[in-house]
Amino acid sequence: MAKTIFITGASRGFGKIWAEAFLKRGDNVVATSRNVAGLQDLADTYGTAFLPLALDITDRAQSLAAVQQAKAHFGTLDVVINNAGYGVFGAVEEISEQEARDIIDANLLGTLWVTQAALPIFRAQSHGHIIQLSSILGITSAPASGIYSATKFAVEGLSEALYQEVKGFGIHVTVVEPNVFKTDFGGTSAVHSTAIAAYDQVKASLYALPAFLPDNFGEPLATVPAILQLIDLQDPPLRLFMGRAAYPWAQQVYRERLAEWAAWQPMAEQAHG
Repeated sequence: MAKTIFITGASRGFGKIWAEAFLKRGDNVVATSRNVAGLQDLADTYGTAFLPLALDITDRAQSLAAVQQAKAHFGTLDVVINNAGYGVFGAVEEISEQEARDIIDANLLGTLWVTQAALPIFRAQSHGHIIQLSSILGITSAPASGIYSATKFAVEGLSEALYQEVKGFGIHVTVVEPNVFKTDFGGTSAVHSTAIAAYDQVKASLYALPAFLPDNFGEPLATVPAILQLIDLQDPPLRLFMGRAAYPWAQQVYRERLAEWAAWQPMAEQAHG
C-alpha cells in the first residue's frame, strides 16, 4: 500500500535520493527545502504524487503549517523524515556564536518543530513513523566536529525520550546514524569556522580515523534498499546505522567508555554518600 512521506532537506543528498526512490515505487512524497528549485525535476516527472514545499525548518510556525498542508493535500501522513541539517567544522574554541546558534536552530530545533507538528496527526490516527537523521557523530565525537556532534547528541536524546513517550500510541521512532558518505555534507553545504593555527595538527587527526578514510565512505544510492525496508517494517528499530564503518567505531567507543566507568566506579560510589 502506498505511503505518504514527508521529508525535509530534500533538494539534494540523501533527501533527494530517498524522495525519488519513494516516488518510483508509488508512494506520495511531500519534499521540503528552503529553495524548491532543486525539486522541479521530481515535480515534472511525478506530477500529483509529489508536493514540493518551501520550508525554513527553523521557523516553528512554518513547520507546523507545512505538515498540516501535507496531511490536507494527500489526506494521510505515514512517515516523517527529519533529514534537513548541515555540518559546522571547527575546534570548539573556533566556533562563533552565530555558527553555534544557527546549527542548533537547524539541526536540533528544526527537527523538534517538525516532530511536534507530526505528533498530533499520528496520535489521532494511531500510527506513524518518525525518522530522525543523526550520525555516527551523534554517539561519539571527533576533533573539529564538536558543535555538529552536540546537535546530533541532542537529537539522539530527544528521540530516545520520544520513543518511550509515543510507543503506546502506535507511533514508531527511528534514529538513523550514517557514517561518512559521498555526499556534499563536507563540501558546499558545510560551514568551516575561522581557523586558529594552534589546532591545525589536532584537527588533521580527524582524517586519520578509519571512518574518515575514503575507502570507508558509503555510496549514497546504496542506502535506498535500507530506507525502503525501514519504512515498511512493522516493528522498526530505535537506532539504525548506515554504512560499514559506523558499527566498528561504535563498538570501540563503547568498550572504552565501559572500561573507564568501571575503573572509576569506586570514586563514583564514594560520591553516593
